[in-house]
Amino acid sequence: MHDMNIDALFKSFENKRIAVIGDIMLDRYIFGHVSRISPEYPVPVVDVSNETMRLGGAANVGVNIHAMGADTTLFGVTGQDGNAEALMELVEKHGLSTEHLFSDPDRPTTCKTRILSQNHHIARVDYESRKAISGTAESFIEKHLRETIGSLDALVLQDYNKGVLTPALVNRIITLASSHAVPVFVDPKSEGFFNYSGCTVFKPNLTEIASSLGIALKNMDSDIEHACLMLKEKLRCEHLVVTRSEKGLTVCNDRFTHIPAASLDVADVSGAGDTVIGILSLGFAAGLDIETSAKIANLAAGTVCQEVGAVPVNPEKLLRVCREHFNTQAKM
Repeated sequence: MHDMNIDALFKSFENKRIAVIGDIMLDRYIFGHVSRISPEYPVPVVDVSNETMRLGGAANVGVNIHAMGADTTLFGVTGQDGNAEALMELVEKHGLSTEHLFSDPDRPTTCKTRILSQNHHIARVDYESRKAISGTAESFIEKHLRETIGSLDALVLQDYNKGVLTPALVNRIITLASSHAVPVFVDPKSEGFFNYSGCTVFKPNLTEIASSLGIALKNMDSDIEHACLMLKEKLRCEHLVVTRSEKGLTVCNDRFTHIPAASLDVADVSGAGDTVIGILSLGFAAGLDIETSAKIANLAAGTVCQEVGAVPVNPEKLLRVCREHFNTQAKM
């Protein structure tokens, strides 16, 4: 892949349409300074200097895809609370639509508040419900998806075990997508691991594979290959892409491709998985084979790990890194 193709590929992302369905969250960061211990209990007192909010979970995947210029549609569930208002505002600020978000008065909006002092995490406070969403919410998502499925190039299911991707809903989504020949990309969590049978691309990490198969897993190529074969047999998916932190990615279909991690300075790995699934679906939708798509996703993860906190991929930076990578490869 030469210089020209990379530029053309990035340009082609702009006429792709991708939907993300899953657990949408609000990430709140409270930054402060600890200079004393509370006189009431032996805990640190954080003097707050500033507070920021970002989109997390499935919404962060949407933000990553949208950052690359693609038309992105978010499906999910929020509560009817202050966090929902903050989340909706952020979704709109990122240029995404809130029309496919179901608002449920009986659930809290998933919100994770991280309290940091001098860039060290002091505590995390979570507002969430992990129970399955209501039948009404399921029907809402399915109805809205039916209305948009005809125009989609790919569909991402982003599961954080917060109750949106119920087995029944997943089954209906995969059936609907395959009847419209829309590829389905899955970023799973440990529970409900085997509900995604029939998906196109399944992207677990090491820990998730080990716990779902009930095996101890070393981060060695041979161990990963063995686990991939076991998983593929149980799951019936076309491609497996395993994220292996410092060891990069492994793609498994009719063969194995091990992609070493992009050697960049790592500041923070949070949100890297969201970037990987986003770029993976986009590359595939643009007609790349899964291996090339995984190489670009791997480079994208490397660029976001240079920033602190979950940040979306920067298209200019990724374009630069891809040009360098694929040109060097072409000359080798």
